[in-house]
Amino acid sequence: MASDKDFLDFVLDQLSETDFISYRAMMGEYVIYCRGKVVGGIYDNRLLLKPTASAKELIKDAAYELPYKGGGKMIAADVDDRELLNRLIPAIADDLSAPQ
Repeated sequence: MASDKDFLDFVLDQLSETDFISYRAMMGEYVIYCRGKVVGGIYDNRLLLKPTASAKELIKDAAYELPYKGGGKMIAADVDDRELLNRLIPAIADDLSAPQ
C-alpha cells in the first residue's frame, strides 16, 4: 500500500519548526531528509525513523516496525507529538555521518 500525499503533508507541517527538512518520493513511499541525511521515511502512512542512539534515548519505550518486507527495524514515531518530532529529527541527523 502506498502512502498518501496528505499524510506526508501532515508530517511536514508537524516538522515545520525544524530547518532543512526535505523528502523524496520513492516507489509510492517517501524518504525524509534532515540536512541532507536520511533520517527515516513514510511507509504505509507510518513515520518510521532510524534507530540511532539519540532516537533511542528520546523514545525509551519505542515501538519498532519494519518499513517493508526485508527492511531493517525502524522506530515508529508518534506523528501527533509535534514537540518531540522537532527534537527527534535533528538529533537523529546529528547522529548520522555526512552523506557521501
